[in-house]
Amino acid sequence: MYKAINYWVYGGFGPNRTPYEFIDFAKAQCLDGVELTLEDCLPLTITKDECAKIAAYAKENGIGLGTLATGHYGAESLGADDEAERARAVEFTKKYLQIAAWLGVKTILVVPGSTSVAWDPSRPVVPYARCWDQATKSIRELVPVADALDVDIALENVWMRFLLSPMEWKLFLDQFGSDRVGMYLDLGNCQIYLPAQDYIMLLGKRVKAVHVKNWKGEDCGGGLHGFGDSLKAGDVDFKAAFAALEKIGYNGALTVEMIPFSRLPDLALPDESLAAKVAEEIKSLV
Repeated sequence: MYKAINYWVYGGFGPNRTPYEFIDFAKAQCLDGVELTLEDCLPLTITKDECAKIAAYAKENGIGLGTLATGHYGAESLGADDEAERARAVEFTKKYLQIAAWLGVKTILVVPGSTSVAWDPSRPVVPYARCWDQATKSIRELVPVADALDVDIALENVWMRFLLSPMEWKLFLDQFGSDRVGMYLDLGNCQIYLPAQDYIMLLGKRVKAVHVKNWKGEDCGGGLHGFGDSLKAGDVDFKAAFAALEKIGYNGALTVEMIPFSRLPDLALPDESLAAKVAEEIKSLV
């Protein structure tokens, strides 16, 4: 499968490294691709010409740009109770889709909504049913834009206390009746509820992209501290997960996204040595 790495582990949360440096790093690590991040290594004001230059550089160096990510939805939610916030999140996503199209990226990571953001108590709590309705409304508005730009919307299972089980995901995704909308499955994030392979087998072709990281639960639960700094330590059964991906015919990106919250309160990114280590680990796992 296509093996890639997300910008955050290499470049951190901010414009600490250029896309060109990141592409050079991935090439040196013999990876297949990179996942650039909007509002970190790419500014929201990036132009079509700048995107074309990045895409050309990646192609020249044999590095794919299969997916694009952003951390924007922690601040503005597509499932927000507040209509003005929801509308802003929709407009952001339209621009996000356009930038992806300019780069030649086929899939963007989108967070559908949040009932609460545990690590940011300033964010409002939204009733689950209201989040569902607002997120549904937002995605329906975005599907025609995605269709026109030929970019898929992959909704990720982040820890926002919304869409927890694979059956919830199936119901949510199927209501759109569009192959353009699918799931960005994070193998580590789902482990707190069910093994990743259960999500994969229930969701099948709805899986558009995959984030690879590990997580370890403790005492009938667990938290952010369970996200470590090695793919080889944790509860994810990668052999079973990859076998399930093969069974459903998945041949997209496996993108390492390592944010080692186990290091809190001393977590520091970027961490180029960590990026190099996990690049080697994903190659050994697949």
